Amino acid sequence: MRTHTMLFAAAAIGGLALAVAMAVTGDPVIDQAAAQVRGKPPAAVAADVDVELVIAVDVSYSMDPDEQALQREGYITGLTSPEFLNALQQGAYGKIAATYFEWAGANDQRVVVPWRLIDGPAAARAFTGEIAAAPYRRAYRTSISGALHFAMPLFEASGFRGLRRVIDVSGDGVNNQGDLVAIVRDTVLERGITINGLPILLKRPSPATMDIENLDIYYEDCVIGGPGAFVVPIRERDQFREATRTKLVQEIASRKVAPRVIPAAASKPRISCTIGEQMWQQRWGGMDFR
Repeated sequence: MRTHTMLFAAAAIGGLALAVAMAVTGDPVIDQAAAQVRGKPPAAVAADVDVELVIAVDVSYSMDPDEQALQREGYITGLTSPEFLNALQQGAYGKIAATYFEWAGANDQRVVVPWRLIDGPAAARAFTGEIAAAPYRRAYRTSISGALHFAMPLFEASGFRGLRRVIDVSGDGVNNQGDLVAIVRDTVLERGITINGLPILLKRPSPATMDIENLDIYYEDCVIGGPGAFVVPIRERDQFREATRTKLVQEIASRKVAPRVIPAAASKPRISCTIGEQMWQQRWGGMDFR
C-alpha cells in the first residue's frame, strides 16, 4: 500500500512539474526547459505546386528608369493576364509558387516579394501589388552569376514542392562581375533547375555602356539551360508586355520537353561567355575589379 502511495505522489509531483514546464514563466532557465518539454513543432509539410518560379530582374545602372518601369510593368500585366491565369489552371495542381527579387552586382540582390502561392486571379493581383508597391532602385555592375548564386538556395526555403523549378532571368547586359556565368549556370543545372532568359536589347551597342549586339545569343549559349529552357528577347519597347507574358505562360505550361543543357566545357558557344569580363578589363586598363 505504501508503495502505491509513493508512486501516486511521485506521479502527482511529476505532473505538477510538467504543468510548470509547459507554462511560460519569464525565467529564462525554466522557459528553456519548458521548451524542451514541449518539443519542437513538427516541420510544415511542403505544399505541392506545378512550378516553383524565381523571378530575377536586373536593376543595374545600364537599365534606365524607363526600361525599369517597362520591365516591372511587363511582369505585373503578365502575371495577371488571362493567358497566364488560363495556363495556371491547366497544370496538375492549378497553382504555382513564386518569388521576385532584384539584382545588380555580385553581392547586390534584394527580395521584393518573398515566396507566395499563386492559385488564381486574387493571388496573382496580390503578388503583383507587392511588386508595384516596391520603390525603384538602381545599382552598380552586372552579375548574372551573382543572381544565380542568390536564387539557388531560395528553393530550399520556399515551403513548396514543385514539379519543376525555374529561374526567370531578365536583363540588358552581360556578366561583368563575380564568378564566371557559365560555370555557375552549370551548377544550377546540376540541381535540376531550369534557367530561362528575357534579354533586353533596346540600346545600340556602345563601349561606354558595355552593351553587346547579340545579347540573346549570349543568353542562349551562356545563361540558360535545363529542361525546356528558352529565351524570349525584347528588341522594341512595345514588346515588353507581350514578351514577358509569353515567357511566363511558357514557364508554367505543362510540357514534356527534352532537356537542353549546354555545359560550358562540352561545346563551344557562338559568343564568348567571358565577353563581359573582357570588356570590363579592357575599359579599365586590364584591371579586374571582381
